[in-house]
Amino acid sequence: MIKVGITGGIGSGKSTVAKIFEVLGIPVYYADDVGKRLMNEDEELKQKIRQAFGEAAYINGQLDRKYIAGIVFNNPDRLALLNSFVHPATIDDAEKWMQQQNTSYAIKEAAIIFESGAQEYLDYVIGVYTPTPLRIQRTMQRDGITRDEVMARMNKQIDETIKMRLCDFVIKNDEQELVIPQVMALHKKLLSLS
Repeated sequence: MIKVGITGGIGSGKSTVAKIFEVLGIPVYYADDVGKRLMNEDEELKQKIRQAFGEAAYINGQLDRKYIAGIVFNNPDRLALLNSFVHPATIDDAEKWMQQQNTSYAIKEAAIIFESGAQEYLDYVIGVYTPTPLRIQRTMQRDGITRDEVMARMNKQIDETIKMRLCDFVIKNDEQELVIPQVMALHKKLLSLS
């Protein structure tokens, strides 16, 4: 089975593209959702977070996301520390999940495939490209946040142009080209490669 990643910057529409693959019968692993779940369920991971960020990191066994965000949001070293715990746990979980799939290919959707090193465990990576102004607009509408808040998030991810060059395939989600035909063509290609 081929292991495929889907990535793109905030507001690029990578989750929408992943959902189209799901409609085609391809299983999709949503790394961000699983990472959040693991921080609440994986006892080893919870222990590391408590040791690094204190007992206040959890309330009634659940991660206090606001508390953690307050620590890591403007502190790159603390964010890197948190990521050094969460990324390996998520990569390991994704590997186990991939081994349980029995389709021609399966997909891992994640914003930070290259930043986390997860590409090492994938056969191909699909990039979802969207021009920056459109990404800003979508994220502001979706999350109800300001342009400055969107830019702060974007500045934590690698440059979109570089990210797309690292990908094996790119889907343009720019409101100029239809996305579904691009996904259908890529689905056919991936089936032929498996």
